[in-house]
Amino acid sequence: MKSIQDTELIITKDIKIYHLNIDKNQIADNIILVGDQDRVSQISKHFDSIEHKIQHREFVTHTGTYKGKRISAISTGIGCDNIDIVVNELDAVVNIDFETRTINSKKKSLNLIRLGTSGSLQKEISVDSFLMSEYAIGFDGLAHFHENTDCLEKEMINSFLQHSDWPQKLSTPYIVKASENLLQKFDGFTRGITATASGFYAPQGRELRIKSSIPNMHKSLNSFNYHGHKITNFEMESSALYYLGKSLGHNTLTICAIIGNRINKTQSADYKNTVEKLITEVLDRI
Repeated sequence: MKSIQDTELIITKDIKIYHLNIDKNQIADNIILVGDQDRVSQISKHFDSIEHKIQHREFVTHTGTYKGKRISAISTGIGCDNIDIVVNELDAVVNIDFETRTINSKKKSLNLIRLGTSGSLQKEISVDSFLMSEYAIGFDGLAHFHENTDCLEKEMINSFLQHSDWPQKLSTPYIVKASENLLQKFDGFTRGITATASGFYAPQGRELRIKSSIPNMHKSLNSFNYHGHKITNFEMESSALYYLGKSLGHNTLTICAIIGNRINKTQSADYKNTVEKLITEVLDRI
């Protein structure tokens, strides 16, 4: 089997993947992904024991046990570009032999559960509630840099394009479904389609000193309905997580604490407490 070149697979002198600075023994099969570095310790403080604490740049990894289950918490930073690094490197750690630089014949599947904060796009989804992303619609374009289209929800994508009259100058949106086994594990949370934006301001319809090029973005998104599936919230990572995870054979799911409602113009008075409640509930269900 042909070995992967140094420029494609960057490994440290300690035989660890470059950005995350970890090897396969330092992560669990169940991994909680968070954007904020400080949220890693907010999760690991609940662990019964901690085996590893690793940091390189914005990527912090804590691996330990919680009620007998081995779990890793890893910070990704913000945005699909960072998700691209994290998911590809986690896959490399478990599915590539770093000594020979060859792909393992037997592949390992990880459970990647993202816990985030988000703004609701439906007036009935209240602040301080929890929302599970049954689907993610990506405005970021990451999927189009890869050949695989098998995991894309093509009919739903076409329906959204017809509904929204999406500007041709922007990347074509893509839609991927969460992993069914994780959806079942966390059944009971509100479900929705999560919109993944390529930025925090204009890409999410915010205007400060520069106007958005998409008028009435929120109306276009929250009025979409595909066989009862509605676009429920905005964030910045899930579409890349779902696309890369499903393409590489991993299980993926995003669950967000709703800390603002973009339609009602309301904001959580204590979002940190809401995030803490979400963390404990997810840990108990893993």
